[in-house]
Amino acid sequence: MSIVLTLLVALIIVFVAAQMFTNALEHLGERMGVSEGVTGSVFAAVGTAMPETIVPVVAILAGGAAAELNHAVGMGAILGAPFMLGTLSLCLMAVAAGLKFGWQYSFTPEPGGVKRDLLTFSGGFLLVVLAGMLPPTYETLRTLIALLLLIVYFLYLMRTIRASSTLVNEGHGTEADEALYFSRFFGDRPVIALLQLLLGLVVLVLGARLFVHGIEEGAAVLAVSALVISLLVVPVATELPEKVNSILWIRRGKDTLAFGNITGAMVFQGTVIPAIGMMIMPWHFSEVHALSAALLAWLGAAWLWWIHQTGRLSAAMLLANGLLYALFVLLVFAA
Repeated sequence: MSIVLTLLVALIIVFVAAQMFTNALEHLGERMGVSEGVTGSVFAAVGTAMPETIVPVVAILAGGAAAELNHAVGMGAILGAPFMLGTLSLCLMAVAAGLKFGWQYSFTPEPGGVKRDLLTFSGGFLLVVLAGMLPPTYETLRTLIALLLLIVYFLYLMRTIRASSTLVNEGHGTEADEALYFSRFFGDRPVIALLQLLLGLVVLVLGARLFVHGIEEGAAVLAVSALVISLLVVPVATELPEKVNSILWIRRGKDTLAFGNITGAMVFQGTVIPAIGMMIMPWHFSEVHALSAALLAWLGAAWLWWIHQTGRLSAAMLLANGLLYALFVLLVFAA
């Protein structure tokens, strides 16, 4: 199968699976009576983060004999996920909104959830950067930072869930726009919604992995390090679920779900996944590209926070996040 055909088939698989996943998630969130913030920032974000979680762990623990190469792939996948979400994913969502509603379209996600997600990510990810800049001998301090990151995510979960009932009462409850797809064949029961959700997630992972394969074949001619390939290649595919789900939600006017899906994933992948990485591999930014990607991810979140706080959260303003991704690509190939 040619590279172009492989990528095309993978994109079709991811799109269909994302439709199944988001439809089932909306029904489950509606049945549970939770807010869109919980559905987007916790359920969708963690569920679609499974590919990004699996890739670095497999690379580190079950890779080949070259431990240094495995660690480079693992770190690239871990740092590349929040980098991709905070830059290219937000930009693609802005493009989808701009093309449908106009470039001055103003997003209206539930403000408390976006602020909570971005502040938690920004604080937690600064700890990740700090840990990566410490000398290799500071293992005890890195372990303490890893434990602190896990505590940060647990407290974030508690705050998000605690805010749910108030948001539901204020009209931000999860509502499904369409009938459950599987209900046409198996009836409209909670177990059927869960079955559709799990099947959608499995197909998402398979589609993302096929996309990784196609990208890796296309990137074989590039003379760059394993870390750079992991930063640029792996997250493109493993972040496809977040991108497609958020684009589908944003085009249907579900801004809270769309933003929560991305910013909630940034929190999970900016705290829990780096904490796991610190515990199972040497966590030190030996290449400047690792630090560059981490700082640009943080800047992407900071920019989103600023335009949100100042009432400038429009499709046009969010295109700047894509420029951060382009800047990193220029840094890589200009070196």
